Amino acid sequence: MPHTEAQGAGNGGISGHRTRGVPGLRLRWWTELPLILLVYGAYSAGRLLARGDVTTAVDHGLSILRVEKAVNLNLEHPLNRLFTAHASLGVPADFWYASLHYLVTPLILIWLFRSRAVHYAAARTWLMVSTLIGLIGFSLMPTCPPRLLDSGHGFVDTMAQYSDWGWWGGQASAPRGLGGMTNQYAAMPSLHVGWSLWCGVMLWRYGRGPVAKTAAVAYPLLTTIVVMGTANHYFLDAVAGVAVMLVGLLLVKPVQRLAERGKARLRPVVAAALPGRFGSGSGTGRDTASAEGTDASSGRAADATSGAHASVVGGGCQTSAGERIPHQRTLGAESGSRGPRSARPAGHPVSTADTAVTGDGAAATAGGAART
Repeated sequence: MPHTEAQGAGNGGISGHRTRGVPGLRLRWWTELPLILLVYGAYSAGRLLARGDVTTAVDHGLSILRVEKAVNLNLEHPLNRLFTAHASLGVPADFWYASLHYLVTPLILIWLFRSRAVHYAAARTWLMVSTLIGLIGFSLMPTCPPRLLDSGHGFVDTMAQYSDWGWWGGQASAPRGLGGMTNQYAAMPSLHVGWSLWCGVMLWRYGRGPVAKTAAVAYPLLTTIVVMGTANHYFLDAVAGVAVMLVGLLLVKPVQRLAERGKARLRPVVAAALPGRFGSGSGTGRDTASAEGTDASSGRAADATSGAHASVVGGGCQTSAGERIPHQRTLGAESGSRGPRSARPAGHPVSTADTAVTGDGAAATAGGAART
């Protein structure tokens, strides 16, 4: 994942607007994965706890069926008869229902995290919030799916009919022997439809090319047909799944703002635990390092200056480092203060010793300046 996108992860919303992020707190896969597993675990456990009374669930299912018939929206019967009569349709539909729900959604999440990091946090928040809203729906309205109604209502469980073709048993889409670990009365709303809609929106908005656009439309549409044809959901369950996703989308920004407040409160704790890496701690570390560097430079300059003075030994009676004769540095400084030879009075003799002293003194002075 590009470094620039990782830093901006979470700043871009589904609507394309930018939101304030907490500096220094970047999305990492080792923090995202436990979070997603935690939410999905809570969702699965909540489904089991929200089983409800079977009689109440059946009543809710029959009520939905009556409403659909009253408004001529009873699409489940013709689709279910088609899937039951033709194994070439029923078997692929059962595989679709039993697997893609748990494969496509995580793959889209991973793709967003790796390739569209600036949009990932908002997309993940939308999915999680909608899933928790769906869990509330399961709790408040346990609903018997069409396949579990009395056979007199005209539905056939295609998962049971074609159970020899796949890993599922006759009870549910779960692997054989694990049907009792699922809540078969969690039909309202249909999160199969809700999650497929989320996948379609992600593909349409962030995918490229005609293949991504076609999949964005086809996947949620075919999933809606599959959940009704296999008698796992009513049409109104699918409508409720779409409604849940829309409510979740509206709650993305409030939830992100709430999360940002929590991060802001957490930030001082993280900065204290990991100084120099997060938030103000990193700035403090850089300021401290800069001050230390300035102090060190000043110290080195002072040491060099003191070293230059300390190198003159013997009270001027002996030659020191950079000198060929005693008092060479002093003589060089004095000749420099008298100015160039052209400024001397006419007729002033210039001795060879003066020339040597002046040249050597200038060289020594330059050498001392370079060392300083």
